Amino acid sequence: MAEAAPEGPFQIPTCDSCNKPAVVEQAYSGRILCGKHLAKSVRKKIGKELRLQLPLKRGEHTTILVAVSGGKDSAVLLHSLVDLLGERRDVTIVAGTVDEGIEGYRPPSIVCAKDLCDQLKIQHETVSYPELSFIEMDEVVRRLPMAMEKDNNAPRMPCAYCGVFRRQGINHLAERIGADYIALGHNLDDMAQTVLMNVSNGDMERTLRLAPHTTNRVDGLAPRIVPLRWVPEQEIHLYATHKNLPIHHEECPNAKGALRWRHRELVATMEADVPGTRHGLVRMADQVKSLRDQVVELGGGSTRPAPPQPCERCGSMTSGLQCKACDMRDLLSIDEE
Repeated sequence: MAEAAPEGPFQIPTCDSCNKPAVVEQAYSGRILCGKHLAKSVRKKIGKELRLQLPLKRGEHTTILVAVSGGKDSAVLLHSLVDLLGERRDVTIVAGTVDEGIEGYRPPSIVCAKDLCDQLKIQHETVSYPELSFIEMDEVVRRLPMAMEKDNNAPRMPCAYCGVFRRQGINHLAERIGADYIALGHNLDDMAQTVLMNVSNGDMERTLRLAPHTTNRVDGLAPRIVPLRWVPEQEIHLYATHKNLPIHHEECPNAKGALRWRHRELVATMEADVPGTRHGLVRMADQVKSLRDQVVELGGGSTRPAPPQPCERCGSMTSGLQCKACDMRDLLSIDEE
């Protein structure tokens, strides 16, 4: 009588809801999920955050600008918002892409963003750095050594410039379409990294300014919402794959070496050692913001920095006389003679 063949060393775990092959094991929750039930879980988290962050008032129309880059996060964000809100007559969803001018990286990602918008029948707006009077990022990278010679305190990483310019691009698109809210695709890993960076720098004010801005609006700017903020990056990628969304997989060639990359690795290590660390970091930031709100309610608002004012040069909102984008414009205005 032949003996039964021994089981192989690798076994695919099964979903704890339907016994189909699982695609993810959530160490932070103990759940094991297949693609279908993971997508259901992600949709539920996003729906809950939308109810908290996006107050839709009866009888009022709301326009949402969804910042899309062609990557997985913004693709899942746009797909989910259309799924959850697309049938509402009192909501208009418009996608917007900022073209930073990174050859070989941004053009194919814009194609993915446009393809997704076409599939979802969503209006797609774009704006380039030159349209905003900013230098394209390929040229910024070329000029960085000269900028540092000009000012030893000048930012040394391209991301410092790109982040500032891109925020103004998103604000420009929001103003163009008359957006009431701006939706950003920051996932749980992104949020945890940002909180840890702020803690490392002792930067309380940046923590207080973290989105969502539903209860802490800045005059002159459409408030930002972050519906993906409790969804881990891995689950975002799996959701996009399960839904077969057109996404650009490449990382920005200028990102490596940036401070966020180092904190990205640190947060991943902490999460692997202690599942739930990412959630804890984001909850801590929420608690700090809640304490700020309580202080303001008790009459302590005078201790806060002055509210943003229009930049004397370009009109963008800033906490100083001149905005950061104009400062960086000056740094990069190298005499080419």
